[in-house]
Parts: sequence; C-alpha cells; structure tokens
Amino acid sequence: MPSARGNLDWQPLADHSDLVAPPVIAAGVDGLLVTPIDETLADTAAFCAAYDVDPAASANCVVVEARRGERTTYAAVMVLATHRADVNKTIRKHLDARKISFADQEHTQQQTGMTSGGITPVGLPDDWPILIDTAVAASGELVIGGGVRGSKLLITGAELAVLPGAEVLDLAHPIE
Repeated sequence: MPSARGNLDWQPLADHSDLVAPPVIAAGVDGLLVTPIDETLADTAAFCAAYDVDPAASANCVVVEARRGERTTYAAVMVLATHRADVNKTIRKHLDARKISFADQEHTQQQTGMTSGGITPVGLPDDWPILIDTAVAASGELVIGGGVRGSKLLITGAELAVLPGAEVLDLAHPIE
C-alpha cells in the first residue's frame, strides 16, 4: 500500500549531506530524513509509481516570478501532488503582481544552487516567500525534493510551515 515512506531507505540527513544540494545543508533544518533515488524518476508521477509513494504524501515545489512595474519577486509555491496551485488568481494577488509566470529554470538554478526537478523550499534565498497550501501544512510526513534530482527529503507539513519565509495560504485545489 502506498505511503509517504514508500519502499525507500530513509536516513538522517546529517549523516548523508552528500545527497542534497549545498543550500539544503546550509539551511540547518534539524531532523530531516533523506533518500537517494534514480534521478530519471524524479518527476512526481514516475517517482510515486516506482517507489510506492502515495501521491497525496508528495509535495511539489514550483517557483514563480511575479512582476509589478520594475519590481520582480520570486516565490516558492508548495502544493500536494494531488492538487493544482491557483497561480493566476490567488498567488498573483497575494504577491501583489500584475503578471505572474513560472520562473525561468536557468535563473532559478543560478539563484538557488539547486537543480531543476529537485527544487526544495529548504535552503531557498532568504528574500523568497515560501507559499504553502493549507493542505500541505496540515499533512503528516511528506516527500519533497532534495535540491537535486537524485534525492528526496522527508518532512512534515508542520515543519514546512515554520521554515523561514513560509506563509500558509489556501492556494490550491484538488485535481479532478
């Protein structure tokens, strides 16, 4: 039966810092668990199927670029894999933007020190808001990216909600 831990071998991040992007370690979040994965299976659907992880226990991190005049804000958006973020309405309004789009992957990688497909809210730049859907914050154990495509982290919704820059909002809807 699929679960958050699936059939993976979770270990303390403190003992396996080589598995994640350097900013994840620098963030200093205690108690995280990490596991290596096949990087070709990093995308959510393939990952969940291969490792028997429940999609409802997997949270995706999407980076958006919000613009109003000369001001540009980058933000991370955390939603369950079973949900879709309301980027054009809720998130755009919350970030007080006229235009919002998914951030350029190359720019995101340069700014975060993380790999596209493995971006995680743990260790993002200090000035980036982390917008966390209420369903994510209310979840128990969740699988998120490790900053690289070849690893995943295990964290609770409550732990995500207290990351620096985190804001919990009603910003996603279940995928029908």
